[in-house]
Amino acid sequence: MAHVLKKLTETLNERRNADPDSSYVAKLHHKGLNKILEKVGEEATETILAAKDAELSGDNGDLIYETADLWFHTLVMLSHQGESYHSVLKELERRFNLSGLDEKASRAPQTD
Repeated sequence: MAHVLKKLTETLNERRNADPDSSYVAKLHHKGLNKILEKVGEEATETILAAKDAELSGDNGDLIYETADLWFHTLVMLSHQGESYHSVLKELERRFNLSGLDEKASRAPQTD
């Protein structure tokens, strides 16, 4: 399934500088980072609500749909910042064999 991320990244890169009137991705980039972040936040909220609904209904259809929207807009955000899913995968790989508690503690502010 990695080919899906690769193809999506290629499409996002192609559409980044397209005409904003003909491409949703170009429109987001044209409006700037704040608009992209607004969409990421909106999709995160919709994903959370879909997860809560799925827990009650037992149907994960909307959860999958909203997660796809969240991932899409997150990839647009990464693209806008000159990054791609490769950087995220490298970070996740770095965390293998590292306790989540230890990783979190390493980010905590140090007090004397």
